[in-house]
Amino acid sequence: MSHSRVPSLPQRIKAAAIPLPDLSSPKFAEAFDTYVEGARVVLLGECSHGTSEFYQARAAITRRLVTKHGFNIIAVEADWPDAHSIDHFVRDFPGPLIPSRPLAGDDGTLAPQSSIAPFTRFPTWMWRNTDVQDFVNWLKEYNDTIPGLEDKAGFFGLDLYSLHASTTAVIEYLERVDPEAAKSARKRYGCLAPWVRNPERYGLAAMSKGYAPCEKEVLKVLHSLLKRQLQYIQDAQLGDEGFMDAAHNAILVHDAEKYYQAMYQGRDESWNLRDTHMFNTLRRLLEERSRGGRVAKAVVWAHNSHIGDARFTGMGTENGELNIGQLCREHFGDEAVLIGFGTHTGTVAAAHEWDRPMQVMRVRKSRPDSYEALMHDTGIDRFLLDLREGNETPATEKEAEREEMIKLLMKHRLERFIGVIYRPDTERWSHYQEACLPMQFDGYVWFNETNAVKALPPPVKDKEPRETDETYPFGL
Repeated sequence: MSHSRVPSLPQRIKAAAIPLPDLSSPKFAEAFDTYVEGARVVLLGECSHGTSEFYQARAAITRRLVTKHGFNIIAVEADWPDAHSIDHFVRDFPGPLIPSRPLAGDDGTLAPQSSIAPFTRFPTWMWRNTDVQDFVNWLKEYNDTIPGLEDKAGFFGLDLYSLHASTTAVIEYLERVDPEAAKSARKRYGCLAPWVRNPERYGLAAMSKGYAPCEKEVLKVLHSLLKRQLQYIQDAQLGDEGFMDAAHNAILVHDAEKYYQAMYQGRDESWNLRDTHMFNTLRRLLEERSRGGRVAKAVVWAHNSHIGDARFTGMGTENGELNIGQLCREHFGDEAVLIGFGTHTGTVAAAHEWDRPMQVMRVRKSRPDSYEALMHDTGIDRFLLDLREGNETPATEKEAEREEMIKLLMKHRLERFIGVIYRPDTERWSHYQEACLPMQFDGYVWFNETNAVKALPPPVKDKEPRETDETYPFGL
């Protein structure tokens, strides 16, 4: 009597996987159409901040979401002012770019326009790379075919590390629309002046006995700005767009002040403040872009640690941390789609320590007790794995086998997370944590071997300011 052999878990994954064509093929992005129906927010992850295939894949998917499914917000894990300069470029909206300059430098001089290209703060390669540049150029070309400013797809930053640039932006905006309010804001933000270039030191100072934190002064600037919205949006040059940019920057300064205070009170609190800020920024963007009968839809680019539901990783179960993926599920329900990305080996752009030079490093092969090892053992180079649970009674044998695969994947396993820092020698403790993949994501994109992003060179610095030219926005 013969007995059918029970398939291994990698064999089950292989049977359920949807093989993906080359990234250059239109068919690549079409494979994700099944996730789009009814979706308001699609979050696209990455398991490192320096892998080209992840950027290319997100760009391909986003192009389809924008052109075929009406998505009009691209929100990325980047600082608001940097992303705003990209948004100003791709949507070509009227009015000057603010901030047009940083605050005075150490020698008291102001930097020229061409010297403040975006994404020049560590880690520069995360957004100053050839894959992002290609996507931004495509988005500009696409938007140029759309007549109405409100119908163009925008590019926005969700993060809060831009304390310096955001205080500058608020003051410069107020100088244009309300010079008296600008004087008041400059005075109130003066509390932060000693720390804007090294804001992490602010948290340490705020803990010192006798030091008064800046929270109340920062909040006064925000309240004053919001109270005068109807007055400020009448400005002929800046209008709604200018006010919304200033408001986002003022909110960022307020949230960043709390974040840097919390840095010295524990990682979980500061992490939660950061991801809550990113979620609230996304929610405000959806509200702002849904005016006039429009229904805004957003695609988010961020690390797996931000877009995968934190409740099903060690971040949530052990550290009490939440993230934007969890908050989107809680707020938007089935209208939120979370898609993670992973790899087995290859190269990655990263640094060994914070604020150190980028290096192209070899990614170690995944551990045998990890989710990545299961994906590698399928023998498929590229695939999409649908992790959504189906009906209680599967309609087909194939669907029943997929449901069984998901049940087996529910067992917690190690998952790899590489940020802007990669430490191969201590990889197990520095980059792996336990997770439940099917609960963390709705889908998982696999590239067996990947390559590092190609960083753009530093921006060109001219002795004299010049008008925007073909090198904008990256200043090459």
